[in-house]
Amino acid sequence: MANAFQLEVADDGIALLTFDIPGQKVNTLSGPVIAELSEVIAHLESREDLRGLIFRSGKPGQFIAGADLGELAALVHATPDEVKRGVERGHGLFERFSQLPFPTVALVNGHCMGGGTELILSLDQRLLSDNSKAGIAFPEVKLGIIPGWGGTQRLPRLIGIHHAIRMITTGATIRGAEAVSLGLVFDIIPTDQLIGEARRLIESAHEQDEWKANRELRNQPLGMTADQMAFTFSVAEGYVRSKTGSHYPAPLMALKSIREGINLPLKQGLEVERDVAVEIMQSSAAANVIGVFFKGNAVDRDPGIDLRATASQDVCRAGVLGTGLMGAGIATAHARRGIPAAMVDTDNDRIAAGLAAAAKVVQGRIAIGRATQDDVAQMMSLLSTSTSQQIFADCDVVIEAVPENEQLKTRIYGQLAEVMRPDAILASNTSTISITRMAQAAPAADRFVGMHFFSPVDRMTLVEVIRGEQTSDETVATIVTLAKRIGKTPIVVKDCPGFLVNRVLMPYMAEAVQMLTEGASMDAIDKAATRFGMPVGPIALHDMVGIDVACFAGNVLVKAYADRAVSNNVLARMVQLGRLGKKTGSGFRKYVGAKGKPASDPEFEPILAHLRTDDRQFKDEEITDRLFLAMVLEAVRALQDKIILQPAHVDMAMILGTGFPPFRGGLLGWCDNEGAASITERAARYESLGKRFESPAMLTQMAVSGERFYPLPATTAKFGG
Repeated sequence: MANAFQLEVADDGIALLTFDIPGQKVNTLSGPVIAELSEVIAHLESREDLRGLIFRSGKPGQFIAGADLGELAALVHATPDEVKRGVERGHGLFERFSQLPFPTVALVNGHCMGGGTELILSLDQRLLSDNSKAGIAFPEVKLGIIPGWGGTQRLPRLIGIHHAIRMITTGATIRGAEAVSLGLVFDIIPTDQLIGEARRLIESAHEQDEWKANRELRNQPLGMTADQMAFTFSVAEGYVRSKTGSHYPAPLMALKSIREGINLPLKQGLEVERDVAVEIMQSSAAANVIGVFFKGNAVDRDPGIDLRATASQDVCRAGVLGTGLMGAGIATAHARRGIPAAMVDTDNDRIAAGLAAAAKVVQGRIAIGRATQDDVAQMMSLLSTSTSQQIFADCDVVIEAVPENEQLKTRIYGQLAEVMRPDAILASNTSTISITRMAQAAPAADRFVGMHFFSPVDRMTLVEVIRGEQTSDETVATIVTLAKRIGKTPIVVKDCPGFLVNRVLMPYMAEAVQMLTEGASMDAIDKAATRFGMPVGPIALHDMVGIDVACFAGNVLVKAYADRAVSNNVLARMVQLGRLGKKTGSGFRKYVGAKGKPASDPEFEPILAHLRTDDRQFKDEEITDRLFLAMVLEAVRALQDKIILQPAHVDMAMILGTGFPPFRGGLLGWCDNEGAASITERAARYESLGKRFESPAMLTQMAVSGERFYPLPATTAKFGG
């Protein structure tokens, strides 16, 4: 790569360096870019006629997106020496930038992330554009790594230890007035006045001559006392652990780098940062989290249909039938993104409850500073309501969100056929019922599709787009495009019982109940799952989603996969007794207090005792194996059956739809990490329990050949060089 930088020198000796990589939407710091920048700095170092430097991006609304993530992904598989050289090259480059013999100013006119933030910290001063996109962040911990090009050492010396810890360990973006108040930038300036203000700063620096003293100060130890250090970092570590647990090491490693480096001269602090960066880059968590980032990008580019090759309909107005939590959430998702949505239910009380639920979503965002009352008013103005389906007459897409009852749904489809436009699409928010079968009752089978949202709709980003046997490409493309417009991540799934997420999740949930009947305690089962990294255990999850819902979904899969699905009477008996989980105050556990906190329930013990088939002791290893082997084997079967086409679709669906831990790399990523041979060997130990633990042919072949779902890079990228 060449010509990423353009240098202009004005008559007054102030240079303007513009960073603008040809053919890319954003600027990134790749190896070739860094090599070119090193040459530019060498040229600047040799100039005796320069009085200052202004550094800017040539891309409107974008400053620097950070390091090249493709190189980062390869670097996690590199040797420690290769990582060390990459880190040291960045340190050396930015140190040279910081020592140029004249004042330097960065003009931040858009997103400034990661390595870009480290670059601007090496300059004397920073100005922030009033562009709404302008913001500064260190998102590295979200990728499982730390700022390794000086960020953990330069930032505390600039804005203070407490603010630096928060910014680095959370990945938060700092914008506007906050950036000024922290001292991260000098001021906020209109975009068209940035260069003029930068020139004024450089002239002022020459008049006052403080820039040299400030440089020297930022090279010194921070000078915290032992007591200050102990208090600051014990509080910070406690906070970080409360947010990340022990599964995500990057925030804690960033803290370690800050703690061990800030009371040393900057040069030695950077050596500390280098060693910590090498350590974290060698961790499996870093490789897995970076891998998940790329899987998300892959799904975004290819959700299961080529949008470039398939035309989609414009959706100017959507309809939602049903105003319960799901229906109201779906309508709200459309209105929040500027798409008018018509809501229909059987009576005005239900409609009023749906509108209240819609308003509550935005009120919640107001409480955390992410929305305003104007946003509420704007959203509510885009919601229309009626008890008559006739309101759907001008809708491009109608989404049915009534209870999970096939007879009810198909009866409604006959009614909708009388009011919907002939070219309109009907989508069902079903989690289990066959789209191919229900299409027989739909107005037009080719314009009928599944659109499975997850609860709560305002927080869960996954949407399964289920293609029936007769669903047209145009219909699928339209719904995929619509899902993206409302901020969701669509994944196209071939119609089958349970689709993808429930097909893979239900064996895990069923195995938990089965082990409960064999003598395992519900606490031991849930703890095994949360230790693995799941947000909640499978027993707790039953109570959260509803025992009746889980029972219905389980029955669908038992019928569909009778050769291997686990069947027991526990859930059915609980439904008979009205123990439906948190929503009724009792399920596997009871829920007490205003917040419905879970507690053990003595009344459940005799019910379970009557249903138990054994009362043996379980080792944690067996519980973990049975839970997660059940999931991964079914996921491989779904891939083998071509229910989805790519391993990344499986992994992102399970991460976004169930909270499967990203630090494991996704479900099939975890299989790769363990090795197909290890997974098949461990599964074989439980084959006496049934065919659910028989490894599918695809996995058996991979165990023999040593193949992976995600091949390792053939060569290691030389990051930064």
